[in-house]
Amino acid sequence: MKKFLCIMLCLAMSLSLLTACKKSDTSNDGSNNIGKDIVDKAEDEVGKNDKKEHYTFGYTCMDGTNPFFVILEKTIREEVEKRGDKLISTDPANDVTLQITQIEDMITQGIDAIFLNPAEAEGILPALDMLKEAGIPIINFDTEVADLSYAQSYVGSDNYNAGYVCGLDLVEKRPEGGKIIVLDSPTMNSITDRVNGFLKAIEGKGFTIVAQQDAKGNLEVAMGIAEDLLQAHGDVVAIFGGNDPTALGALAAANAAGLTDCLIYGVDGSPDIKAELASGNSLIEGTGAQSPINIAKISVEVMYKYLSGEKVDARYPVETFLITSDNVNEYGVSDWQ
Repeated sequence: MKKFLCIMLCLAMSLSLLTACKKSDTSNDGSNNIGKDIVDKAEDEVGKNDKKEHYTFGYTCMDGTNPFFVILEKTIREEVEKRGDKLISTDPANDVTLQITQIEDMITQGIDAIFLNPAEAEGILPALDMLKEAGIPIINFDTEVADLSYAQSYVGSDNYNAGYVCGLDLVEKRPEGGKIIVLDSPTMNSITDRVNGFLKAIEGKGFTIVAQQDAKGNLEVAMGIAEDLLQAHGDVVAIFGGNDPTALGALAAANAAGLTDCLIYGVDGSPDIKAELASGNSLIEGTGAQSPINIAKISVEVMYKYLSGEKVDARYPVETFLITSDNVNEYGVSDWQ
């Protein structure tokens, strides 16, 4: 009898527990299992906090043949690969339509984040929309996109100052003023900033801009434009190029035109320009120097900092300064500073 009562008691307890479990499986409104929700939420949080073991990064710049971007890409690649990660690089050759297509291809390839320098500040916006939709972080470097809200951070030189120091040097060396040519690139914010800095420094100092044209930051384009302009304005006292390739193109044109007293300025501090400055017999007078190596290293540091969940600043300015024949040897002629 006792045995029978024990069996019945056990059955009753089992039924009671089963009923309780069923009640806890579903709330009064028919929602899913509460315990399962908690587990799923915990698993989601773990997934959010997991960091990938390795990343695949995209890289795009306006002109991959520009020596400035050659060393910048090389440095980013070295910094990424030494961490065991991968870099996919593209070169749109100053064609923003091609750059957008290349970015779309990189998204398809499954990049985790991208280092981006736009061929056109405004024109690149459709690609930024695609990257945003794909949830791909952007570190914008050297040249600002038109809307920086798309980027996690911007790393670049103080471009305004790079042009400004060139202008100050010109005012000092040509205090009487004179006619000048400006070779800019309106679609590139970095060059626009440099030109604005240069123009501010020479403002009210007796200089007249006889021509200002878009050289697209390219040596060959700049040389062709300068050749045409110098036929009509062979008496200019100075030419300002928005970057060093532009200045070198202007130099070739000025040499071909037989100019001997024209001061030519660029921006970059490239080995080619520094070699001209060191020669002692070049029309190249100075360059607003920047450091692609520092821009690259800081860009990589900021990228990994962001991916690790740390807070990053909106902007990371990199110092610029003037290099002339007087101080060129301090920075080395054969390499970038």
